[in-house]
Amino acid sequence: MAKKIEQKSKEAKAKAASGGGKAKKKKWNKGKVKDKANNAVVFDQATYDKLFQEIPHQRYITVATVSDRLKVNGSLARRALAELEKQGVIRPVQKHSSCLIYTRAVQPEAEKAEEAAEAKAEE
Repeated sequence: MAKKIEQKSKEAKAKAASGGGKAKKKKWNKGKVKDKANNAVVFDQATYDKLFQEIPHQRYITVATVSDRLKVNGSLARRALAELEKQGVIRPVQKHSSCLIYTRAVQPEAEKAEEAAEAKAEE
């Protein structure tokens, strides 16, 4: 007589089928996370001084560049640019509500010559 081979139960078969090397679901990207900028909401004295020293010497001045350089938020950068424009240190290239573009205020040659003459007269 032939030997009888013992059959596996249905539960054992299901467990064997599902227990194999199950592949993980593919993730398409890791997702780059940008660091949260911890920008200041008020000027301290050091930042205020840096505003008047650095910003007027830039060729291309926007709210984003001021915010990035001085680590201040956008609303504070807009106020700072308005203050610099009021003092005549920078001049507007384009004033639009969404994008304010400024440049340094350069003096014409005639005004430079007059100031040089006044400086010599004082000495």
